[in-house]
Amino acid sequence: MIRKGMKLYSILFGACPKCHQESMYVEKNPYIISETLKIHDNCSHCNTRYRMEPSFFYGSMYVSYGVGIAFAVAAFLISYVLLETSLLTAFIVIVLTLIGFMPIIMRVSRNIWINLFMSYDKSFVKK
Repeated sequence: MIRKGMKLYSILFGACPKCHQESMYVEKNPYIISETLKIHDNCSHCNTRYRMEPSFFYGSMYVSYGVGIAFAVAAFLISYVLLETSLLTAFIVIVLTLIGFMPIIMRVSRNIWINLFMSYDKSFVKK
């Protein structure tokens, strides 16, 4: 079970990596494309700055490559191995998967990147 206090919680739900009390993103829906990468400057609960330095999230581009590969491999395995489609069909499925999940891949990559540099702090838990 994924719960607050676990890095995986912050990564999957885009929660503040320090307190897990609110979303880092202005818009929770990643499919509103104009708002996909817009984040708050600070957490309103614990005041954590999300942009530690200018261009901080450029590093998440490297993470997005790995996350994209994971999605592509999953799409290939499902289409080619499980459903036994042709290679051409599997290729089309991979392309459609990467396009369809692009907003999620971008957000998860950012979430992974910021969680590499910040950790959960129990002192922000409401008692």
